[in-house]
Formats: sequence, structure tokens, C-alpha cells
Amino acid sequence: MKQRYILELYTRPTCSDCQEAKKYLQENEIPYIDKDVSKNSSLEKELIQLSGTRIVPTFAFYKKGFLGSKKLVKNIIGFEMNKQEISTYLD
Repeated sequence: MKQRYILELYTRPTCSDCQEAKKYLQENEIPYIDKDVSKNSSLEKELIQLSGTRIVPTFAFYKKGFLGSKKLVKNIIGFEMNKQEISTYLD
């Protein structure tokens, strides 16, 4: 099955919700790009620009565009409380 979206996941290693999100994605063999904001300050700035906050985990779903471009479809902050909505983008 072809993946509909490119998933970028903004995380921190000290965030338990982030670790649960990554575990869920790995167990379900869902490809994603892990963006650990603790390792790179430019990723934190990117996260703030994307979501307006520093809260992780933040899921960013992109559609593939022409010539390698991507278009943001949806960003979702938090995993456990948004698991159902997140799963709709992963199907």
C-alpha cells in the first residue's frame, strides 16, 4: 500500500508521549522522519513556525508535490489524546 502522506514527527527524548508515538509508528511499520528538536535549534524554530508552539510530539502530514516539493496538509500536537485523528492520516 502506498503511503498517502509524508510524516514528520517533532520529538524530544525526554517526552514520554513522543516515545509512545514513535513506538506506535515502528510497531505498525509506518515510515516517518524523526525531528529531534533537542539536537538542533533550527528544528525547534521550524516547529514553532509550523505549530505556533514548542509542544511535542507534533505530527506534520505533507502531500508530495511536483519536483520534490511538499505541502502541509495537517499538523497535530500530542499523541495519546489525538490517536484516532492521527490514525485517519496514516491509513
